[in-house]
Order: sequence, then structure tokens, then C-alpha cells
Amino acid sequence: QVQLVESGGGWVRPGGSLRLSCVASGKIGGLYAMGWYRQVVGRQREFIATSTNRDTTDYGDSVKGRFTISGDFVNKTVYLQLNSLKLEDTAVYYCSAKRLETNGSPRQYWGQGTQVTVSS
Repeated sequence: QVQLVESGGGWVRPGGSLRLSCVASGKIGGLYAMGWYRQVVGRQREFIATSTNRDTTDYGDSVKGRFTISGDFVNKTVYLQLNSLKLEDTAVYYCSAKRLETNGSPRQYWGQGTQVTVSS
């Protein structure tokens, strides 16, 4: 099992910034990707960004140019810098990690989520 713990959420005004952090622990051998998703009540979970152990990154269209992900696979930590925040960025942000299990199958793990609220 992999445990993920997020931190850094909170309240911010439109145009402001926040930085989210997520640390993985447990069976962290085989981790090959860490990233972020977000969810608003009543909507599907939305992909935000991912970072891989091959130093590649990918972003959802709604956050490109505003959010930046950085992964530290030595310390099994991933960060998400949120800039130019908008009201519609308000959501629970979930950390995700993908691990290659011993049977060779990939498995995705989730953190408990951290609330980001953007309001004036």
C-alpha cells in the first residue's frame, strides 16, 4: 500500500497563488508517476497535472500556463504551484500516485484531498 498526504490548501483571493505538497510513504518502490486531480461536488474528478520519474510532465487544458507541477522521485514528493487562481479553481485537490505492483500491473493511489477555495 502507498499512503499519500497532501498539504497546502486553503483560501485565496482571485489572482492569488497557493502551493500544494504531497508526500508518499509505505510501499513506494516502483512509483513512476505522481500528480494531481481535483473534484467539485456533483462533478467528475478532473485531471490537473502529472509528473513522471522520467522527468516528463503533462497538464489539463484548464490549468495550462497557470499551474506548475514538480516531482521529486528521490523523496517521493510532488508539488503543485497554483498561480493566477480563478473562482472556478475552487475544488478538493487530490494527490495521485501510480505504482507498478509486483505482479507487473499498474495501480493508482489517492490521497485524502485538500480543499482550495478561491473567493473574494
